[in-house]
Amino acid sequence: MDQKLNKTVLAKEELAEKTKWWQKIQIGSVSLPVYATMATIIFITGMLQELPVNMLGGFAVILTLGWLLGTIGGNIPILKNFGGPAIFSLLVPSILVFYNLVNQNILDSADILMKQANFLYFYIACLVCGSILGMNRKILVQGLLRMIVPMMIGMILAMGVGTLVGVLVGLDWQHTLFFIVTPVLAGGIGEGILPLSLGYSAITGLGSEQLVAQLIPATIIGNFFAIMCTGLLSRLGEKRPELSGKGQLIKFKKGEVDDLASALDEKDEPIDLKKMGAGVLTACTLFILGSLLQALTGFPGPVLMIVAAALLKYLNIVPKDTQKGSKMLYKFISSNFTFPLMAGLGLLYIPLKDVVGALTWQYFVVVISVVFTVIATGFVVARFMNMHPVEAAIISACQSGMGGTGDVAILSTANRMNLMPFAQVATRLGGAITVITMTAILRMIF
Repeated sequence: MDQKLNKTVLAKEELAEKTKWWQKIQIGSVSLPVYATMATIIFITGMLQELPVNMLGGFAVILTLGWLLGTIGGNIPILKNFGGPAIFSLLVPSILVFYNLVNQNILDSADILMKQANFLYFYIACLVCGSILGMNRKILVQGLLRMIVPMMIGMILAMGVGTLVGVLVGLDWQHTLFFIVTPVLAGGIGEGILPLSLGYSAITGLGSEQLVAQLIPATIIGNFFAIMCTGLLSRLGEKRPELSGKGQLIKFKKGEVDDLASALDEKDEPIDLKKMGAGVLTACTLFILGSLLQALTGFPGPVLMIVAAALLKYLNIVPKDTQKGSKMLYKFISSNFTFPLMAGLGLLYIPLKDVVGALTWQYFVVVISVVFTVIATGFVVARFMNMHPVEAAIISACQSGMGGTGDVAILSTANRMNLMPFAQVATRLGGAITVITMTAILRMIF
């Protein structure tokens, strides 16, 4: 029996050694040879202008383009830690369109998926509902209680300081507050910028796609500076040990342990297709509920969807299986469609000339001031909240990160991945609070 087992193991090892290097490379969800075959077929069809102008053609375009660019951006040293996949997925398609390297058939196929079928709305609903309903309730309740003070103070001060800095360098205060400061604090692209753009669109009447192009750069740049500051904070903790908890946020007495330490130790369950189906229906229902409430209240539906999802999670009245299905759907959509969605936005909605023109030195100064303010607030407030300053500042930096991807980049830079529960509160709930608050303020002003 043992000999048969050993032979089986050796056979598998020999097969793995014989596997060519190009077969080990993954482009999105498939191996390089498989991707190359399918992408070649789609590319040739597109060049011959024979792509079907429907959802099938649209998915073919954005998946092949997004997976490739996301993979390239995720493998470039240094850049991969500063939002490289998102940057590549957004800008490269925009550059191709700018230089007329994409024909009309390809653009039409992407257009019918992104605009007419409104895949953007489906993506937003799945990510927002899945991330909130799939969140550990212990983190939601206890983490929020611990982080709400530095999070809210940091958000308020950052908005004030960022807007003031914008005015001092010659920018309009409304543009600075709503289109530079707010995106930095919105909690990423999928759960922050996209619903924020829908909220702004409902109020201003501008297309949400146009607004996305104006909002995304601040998020990417903010994430970049947040990672840089986190590296400096980590070094400060090494030089000044009294300021650091060495990965521990709360100052515990001897013998005490962090009651959130095991909050992320949930074992991933095998994919259940029926539960995922429940997740689809839940996301659609919550989005429709937001639309209904918008008709009754006049407040943007996507923002009300966030409120409804958070309230349902807090009350814990959604069946566990439905919550798990929403979380599974969230993981599936975020893993497979994030960079393709960015590619679709780059093809159709991000005019390169306008984006580059917006990135002035004043723009960078405002973003830096926002990131620095939230981090400094966390560092200072920690002294009054029984928290270690370095760890509190690192978690505060996650407020200006690019969602879950930003959290991983920020915490891994400081080698403090154990702080992820608190980072989730700062990013997801902090971003949701920012989106809701700023949309409400814009509605009062507009």
